[in-house]
Amino acid sequence: MDNSNGYEGIAARFISGRGQDLNGIGASQVQEWSRTLEAGSMVLDLGCGTGIPISKILVNQGFTVYGLDASPTMTEAFLRNFPYMPVACEPVQDSTFFQRKFDGIVAWGLIFLLSEEAQALTIQKAAKALKPGGKFLFTAPFRKAAWKDVMTHQYSRSLGAAKYRELLLSSGLQVVREFKDAGDNYYYDAVKTETLLP
Repeated sequence: MDNSNGYEGIAARFISGRGQDLNGIGASQVQEWSRTLEAGSMVLDLGCGTGIPISKILVNQGFTVYGLDASPTMTEAFLRNFPYMPVACEPVQDSTFFQRKFDGIVAWGLIFLLSEEAQALTIQKAAKALKPGGKFLFTAPFRKAAWKDVMTHQYSRSLGAAKYRELLLSSGLQVVREFKDAGDNYYYDAVKTETLLP
């Protein structure tokens, strides 16, 4: 079973493209989001890939960034780019990093790659791993849809904005903002509003 949702098979192509683009789609949105975090924050990058551009932005802000990706090739590239930052190669929904507490969690281009059950579980685990007031930013299409990814040939699925809002709210996260970037990626920006039971 390919836990990387097809990304291990296309890792070299991905790394030579987006994996080196410091100003790629989403970079300015994550930069803006990162300014809402406190100095010295600990941030988890779910589906980190090589760490460029998302983790790079966060590291440049002075944050400690934990990278998580299910592709061995991607996590090796992340480690080369950020040798002093922790990284794990494991499926997001099974990650041991969720046993830690973070000030922020970002999942750019990841959530919709997962099954419906894994998406719900990942949102729940992210909420539990956030400190009170912690922030969660992720991308997923506004409309409910399913499609075959042009690069990986794997199926992706968006649960739709209403379902994402419901999952976030039931996990103790309040959506504070929704927006799109120049590439039509749809963002959900949420904050942890209460302490959740373990």
